[in-house]
Amino acid sequence: MPGLLRGVARTAVVAGTATAVSNRVSRRQQGRWAAQQEPQQPQQPQYAAPPPPPAPAAPPAGSDMSSKIDQLKQLGELKDQGVLTESEFEEQKSRILQG
Repeated sequence: MPGLLRGVARTAVVAGTATAVSNRVSRRQQGRWAAQQEPQQPQQPQYAAPPPPPAPAAPPAGSDMSSKIDQLKQLGELKDQGVLTESEFEEQKSRILQG
């Protein structure tokens, strides 16, 4: 009987070791396959912000303030839509107010 138990124990140890090694090899191989497939996935295109609207020609003297207000409203809408960043908005706003 002791010889039988020793044989069963040896078989269990060998089977357990083989299973552990097989699982480790499978995990390593899956990791390699995943690493190879990651660069092949298409990247999302990155879009550049469109140029800011051109400054209008010199308006008549009476409509200067209303023209600036209209321009500021347009800039605000572009910023709200995400077309202009905060810094681009501030830069264009200062140009309108100075000009």
